[in-house]
Amino acid sequence: MQLVEVNNKKTHREFLDVPRIIYKNDPVWVCPLDGELEATFDRGKNTFYQHGDAVRWVLKDDSGHLIGRVAAFINWNKARTYQQPTGGMGFFECINDKTAAFMLFDACQKWLTIRGMEAMDGPINFGENDVNWGLLVDGFTHPGVGMNYNPPYYREFFESYGFKFYFEQISNHLDLRKPFPDRFWKIAKWVLAKQEFRFVHFSWDKQDEFIHAMKEVYDNAWEFHENFTPLEVDVILKTVEKAKIFIDEEMLWFVFHKDEPVAFLIMFPDINQVLHHLNGKINLMSVLRFYYLLKIKNVITRARIVIMGVKPKYQRFGLESGIFWHLNEAMKHKPKITELELSWVGDFNPKMRALHESVGAVFAKRHITYRKIFSSDIEFQRSSIIPVDTKEKALKTE
Repeated sequence: MQLVEVNNKKTHREFLDVPRIIYKNDPVWVCPLDGELEATFDRGKNTFYQHGDAVRWVLKDDSGHLIGRVAAFINWNKARTYQQPTGGMGFFECINDKTAAFMLFDACQKWLTIRGMEAMDGPINFGENDVNWGLLVDGFTHPGVGMNYNPPYYREFFESYGFKFYFEQISNHLDLRKPFPDRFWKIAKWVLAKQEFRFVHFSWDKQDEFIHAMKEVYDNAWEFHENFTPLEVDVILKTVEKAKIFIDEEMLWFVFHKDEPVAFLIMFPDINQVLHHLNGKINLMSVLRFYYLLKIKNVITRARIVIMGVKPKYQRFGLESGIFWHLNEAMKHKPKITELELSWVGDFNPKMRALHESVGAVFAKRHITYRKIFSSDIEFQRSSIIPVDTKEKALKTE
């Protein structure tokens, strides 16, 4: 077998082609857009290169056929916030061959070790964790936009190599054709009666205001989580601009207490229902087909709630119920959307898991983010739970 670093047009194309080989007979898999994946490893497009670095490889068998690929990367803003300096690996694809898989893992570990890392998380993204994060281990059904999908046999590769269960990510599905629990609406009506709270959906003419509101809420809400790093405005802006063609303003909601942003919910239509027909390619014909499926045939029936946040001192006010009330009212005008994917929520966030249960969502998928400690002398520790007393901690820091 031959491991080849991705560093020219030929290897770039081969990196993109590996999953087309792995999933050629899988009717569920959705090929990501080639341009989107390449942008992840473009220093001019991915802002994480401002404080990080990455490398990619493809793996070929003795006959020169593509059999695997992988990437390794370091986010310096986060790497040294852990007890052991920790890098990442991801975009892993491989035929069902453990020797081949281990060769790819070894390449990542060696590259990271040379750069001072003592552990690696995987499979993760060289970017924010709302896309390409975690190994799918349960629920091998249609993947929502941005959600990792992989063959079941990958789990054995990771665990045999020495990756340990770092945290679990659960995605739930909500059938919009079924009524919400009455108790949920009682809480919603109670909070909606409070005039000091203002619920508004996103609008393009106030884009900058909403982006800064999201950053303010996110940074405050996640401040007490392990290895927190602030959200970057440039990252949010690029994500929003990239998704502008299919973003629905009434699917992004914000809550203000007087003029202070205190909560938000971000939901995208599941564009994978369109991308499934394009095989990752963007050319004149695929662009025309994209517009036809999205705008004329209107094939999208699902949406994915990507992230939700509430400032700690405003938690337990029932703001989540108020947001869902407004979202539900908006969805009544979008009858084609019948299913929401609420993803993903880590086992370190029991409060958000409880919210999913309260709206009547049911289990759909389970991903695992693994960590490999390079030294056998170091005791492995799982990810910590977000403290339940974040409200009290926030008040003490003010």
